[in-house]
Formats: sequence, structure tokens, C-alpha cells
Amino acid sequence: MKRKLVFLIAILAMIASACASDEPSETEAPATEAPATEAPPEDVELRWMTRPDNPEEAAVYEGISDQLSGDLDGITLTYEPGSNEGAGYQQTLLTNLSAGTAPDVFWIPGTDIADFASRGVILDLRTYADDAGHNDDDFYPGPMGHLTTDLETGQPGNALWGLPRDVSTFALYVNLDLIAEAGVDNPVELEASGDWDWDAFNEVVDGVAALGGEIKGYGQSAWWGPYGAWLNATGGGFFTADRTACGLDSAESIAGLSALRDLYSTDAVIPYGEDPETPFRAGTVGMFQNGRWATPGIRTVEFNWDVVGLPEGPAGPGNWLFWGAYVVNANTADPAAAFALVQALTEASVQAQISELGANIPSRVSQEALDAFLGFTPPANNQAFLDGLANNPTTEGPLWAGSWPEFVGLMDGAIQAVVTGDRDIADFEANICDETASAFDG
Repeated sequence: MKRKLVFLIAILAMIASACASDEPSETEAPATEAPATEAPPEDVELRWMTRPDNPEEAAVYEGISDQLSGDLDGITLTYEPGSNEGAGYQQTLLTNLSAGTAPDVFWIPGTDIADFASRGVILDLRTYADDAGHNDDDFYPGPMGHLTTDLETGQPGNALWGLPRDVSTFALYVNLDLIAEAGVDNPVELEASGDWDWDAFNEVVDGVAALGGEIKGYGQSAWWGPYGAWLNATGGGFFTADRTACGLDSAESIAGLSALRDLYSTDAVIPYGEDPETPFRAGTVGMFQNGRWATPGIRTVEFNWDVVGLPEGPAGPGNWLFWGAYVVNANTADPAAAFALVQALTEASVQAQISELGANIPSRVSQEALDAFLGFTPPANNQAFLDGLANNPTTEGPLWAGSWPEFVGLMDGAIQAVVTGDRDIADFEANICDETASAFDG
């Protein structure tokens, strides 16, 4: 009996000891679960792209990208300059969009907005714009009319396909030394006195060319903008008024094309299709038609130069309002952040940095932006570009009722054949709209 009692006491002691081990001691804190901690949010990484015209412009965009990476909270940027000229840039973008390798935000010319929107590769940004307090009226109405066009109706609506980066118009870059040597009237002075028309233009061209040798009076490139200005100046154009069909065979369009053909039937000008900018910068061309984007390169020449507006044709100067827009890849991982970048890239302060380089005119309509632009010299006559914007220019725009790439591809060759004398203009008038009909819907 005594042995059983001792055994029982031993068992109870073991149980008491086990229970005591579960209680915290004075030197051992009770076990607790570690508090849950959220990982700090990671920056959104966005890639963006433009098509700079020269290394200097690319460097400015790189600097802007670095600046905005610091200014945009939670967003890290990588800038990628596009390297293809002309339509090759857009085609490369479309290829990369299809492959899933395109940037989150990229610039495209105004003519390509409809093509990219109809393919479904860029976003309608209206919801993000409304949330961010965007106002369409802050920008020129011409570009915004296209950027707000409804895909279903082909008319301005409530969409928002992007925001315009900049605008530009044509001017004539003028070699003042050749003008003085030729003894002809200064086009800048002729414009100031209201006497700058096609007749005065032709007199300057012929007078400078009469200097002989390699000297030519005028040069322009062979893409749709320069030759379209001649059609615009006679009241014609590429399309019918509603932009749903070809207008190249109208009497007004034929009159403008005839004037261009007559100009190129002489040897006073750089042959059509040859690059006119290189000989102008070399000092052998009196006048060279191009947009504001040519200014950085022209600033490197060693002769006296300025700009003047396009001469008045029968229906006016025939100028264009050129523009391009920042748009957002439909497959971006963060559309709101991408729109924040688009907004930042089109702020007045950022646009001013590009304008100071000389390449662009701000796309915002504020007087402050325009006044700042006038101070970015040379050229001395910056007002010529602003006058081009004010004097009823034709807005560059996409073909919502068809395919702009197809249309311009057919038109370019036909126009060049007429201007170079390889095609009779009567044949062009009779057939060009049939030849381009496939570019239109229906």
C-alpha cells in the first residue's frame, strides 16, 4: 500500500511539472504572432517613345524623361527614341504592338490616329481624363476634333485617343544672303507689306536661280504635306468636304497641281524628289519649304537666314496645321499611370522645353505658351509660324472613313508622276479617284 502511494505522488508531481512548463516564466515572454506587414508599393514602370528628328531632340526627350521620373509619384520611366523615318516608324510600332513589345505610351502622327484606333491597339482615355480633370479646350480644336472622334460614327464625339504633343505649320526658310546677292525683293518684307503672293514668289525663285551654277531658287520634299499645300492654296484638297471620298479630281485641286507642275517644269528649282534641305544648308538654295521641326538643323548654317509664311495662292496660303499625339498602348498594365504620363508630357512647362529647341510649337492655346514660343530664336520671324496657325490652315488628320496609309501610298506616286512630267495631268484628273477608291470604306 505504501509503495502504491509513493507511485501516485510521483505521477501527480510529473503532471504538475508539465502543467507548470506551459505557463510563462518571469524571464520568458509569452509567444506572440508576428504582426502582418504590407510590402511597400513598387513603382509602376512605363516605357515611352517619340520619333525625334535629330540627336539634339532625342537628348531633350531623354532629359524630360529623367525629370518626370522624379516628378511623377510612383512612376519610373524609360525613354526610347524611335529610329525609323516616315511611315516606317508607324509600321514598326504596329509590328511591336502585335508582338506585345511596344511601349506603354508612344507618339504617332495625327494622320495615323484612326488607323491605330480602329485596330484596337490604343486606348480610349476619356474615363482616365475625366478622373484627372483634363479639359479638351486647353488644346487646338483641330487636333482635338480628331482625337475625340467616335469610331462608330466617324464624327467628333466623347472618345479621347490621346493628347497632342505639339503643332507646326509650314514656312519658307530663306537664305537672305542669296536674296540680297540676286537683288530681288526680300520675301519677309514682301509679306509684311501684304505683297507676298505666287507671282512675287516666282519672281524670287527665278531671280535667285539666275545667279547660275549650283544655285537654285526653291526646293521642297516630295511627301504629301508640301504638295498638299499647293492644292490647299487653290481651294482644293485630298478629299471631299466630308472626308469620305477622293477630292483630287476637283477643279480646285487640279489648279493647285498644275501650278506645282509648272514650277517644276523649269530648272530654277531642286528636281522633284531630291532632298532640298541638304543643299539649302549648304547655301545653294534661296528658299526651302518645311515645318518648324527643321529649325534645329537650320540653326547650324553659317549664312544669314530667316523664315517667311507661304505665299498667298488664289484661296490663301494653303498651310497645314501639323500635329501628333501621345497615345496609350491598349495592353499597358496600368492605364491610369500611362495617362498621367501623357498629361505630364503635354504640360506647358514640358512643351516649352521642346519649343526652345526650335523644333515644335506648343499644342496648348494659352497666350503664355505662344508668347514664350516667340522668344525662341532664331529665326527672328517666328511670327510666321503663328500666322500660319491663325490663317485657316488645313488640319492634318486621319481618314476615319477609310485607310490613310493606303490612300497616301496611291496618291504619292500619282502626284510625283504628274509633277515630273511622266503623266499627263488630264489622265490624272480622269482616273485618280478611281485609282484611290479602294482606300475608302464602302
